[in-house]
Amino acid sequence: MTALVVPDYDEAIAFFRDALGFALEEDSDLGGGKRWVVMAGAQGGKLLLARAVNDEQRSAIGNQAGGRVGWFLASEDFAADHARMIAWGVDFTDGPRDEPYGTVAVFTDPWGNRWDLIEHRKAA
Repeated sequence: MTALVVPDYDEAIAFFRDALGFALEEDSDLGGGKRWVVMAGAQGGKLLLARAVNDEQRSAIGNQAGGRVGWFLASEDFAADHARMIAWGVDFTDGPRDEPYGTVAVFTDPWGNRWDLIEHRKAA
């Protein structure tokens, strides 16, 4: 599991569930406005949504990988996932393109973090 700092739990839950197809696995109230929010991807990866609580954390939102692609969303049906994400309004900044390893497109989440949507080529 990896953590992603976000400005708002509910906005992030909606994006990851509706646009990217994650499932809300856990949403527990920890008190004091903190929650333990875990989103589960179809390929088994998990993402902990951590709401920023101070200026230092807020300054990291959208640039947690220093401008590089920091997360990879694996797809078994690139065309369907890409179309669903476009319909939801996801901003694709590059691709889709075919690479030796598969089909890939770069997108940003609502906060500016860069992701790859990738369908790996199946071995012959």
